[in-house]
Amino acid sequence: MCGIAGIMYRGNHATFETGDALIRMLDGCQHRGPDSTGFALYTDPQADQLRLRFFVGEETSRTAAIDRIQVELKKHRAKIIEDEQVGNNYRALVEFHGDVKALAYALPRVTNLISVGTSLEIVKDVGVAHEVDATFDVRSFRGTHGLGHVRLATESDVKPEAAHPFWATGFSDVAIVHNGQITNYWKMRRRLEQREFEFTTDNDSELIAVYLADKMAKGIPLRAALESSIDDLDGTFSFLVSTENEIGYAKDRLAAKPMIMYETDDLVAIASEEVSLNRLFPGQALDTREPPPGTYATWSRSI
Repeated sequence: MCGIAGIMYRGNHATFETGDALIRMLDGCQHRGPDSTGFALYTDPQADQLRLRFFVGEETSRTAAIDRIQVELKKHRAKIIEDEQVGNNYRALVEFHGDVKALAYALPRVTNLISVGTSLEIVKDVGVAHEVDATFDVRSFRGTHGLGHVRLATESDVKPEAAHPFWATGFSDVAIVHNGQITNYWKMRRRLEQREFEFTTDNDSELIAVYLADKMAKGIPLRAALESSIDDLDGTFSFLVSTENEIGYAKDRLAAKPMIMYETDDLVAIASEEVSLNRLFPGQALDTREPPPGTYATWSRSI
């Protein structure tokens, strides 16, 4: 059992307290996953700049890991504009004009790459939302939209690398949070690997992200990719996906995994349980709805 959350503020050229909103939403469903917590945070992109996040391990090995990252970035002509190390994370903003996929496939051979994006940064760690916030100051993040996840470890260890969200390895700005299990994972992964896609984990959430990003790279809209996913993915699932400008969901036809949503002209918010939405608007009676089985939808920042 895990908990997922997502929020998008509608309208261009404005940023909002996305970090604070996601913390409140995840705090409402933390009982669904006390082992780890993560956030996919989006802000407006800057031309020819990439935001990179890495895990750099225990304190005694962090300097060496950062040195390896910087050497690899130099090899790919990625110029560091600013960087910082916070906790077990190293964050770098780089100027880059090359092949994002080549860079994204090279960096995990140096250390654990969390995310790559022009507007996306993923922050995740073991512990509950307030503990992750205490280390990374997620609450102060202002942006346009984002996803959140709380995890109950059932099939892998409790460690930062196993926390969600996951990004679509090799693709910029695509992230996913997922509650469920994909039973044809290895079949779908082998098909993608035969086309020379690479994966950094054995997590089915990473597979879904790459599957969707591949379709979008072919010019297929996110909405159509989500429609296809309901037929192509076997298992029980409810997931949220985000890109630079969109957020969307898909639910399998059995609808075993819960999802509830609230939408106004100003925002759309989706979560595993209504209590997460109530944390956003305490004391208000919300007109929420549960997406039907086998459905999908997308929203963009423009109304």
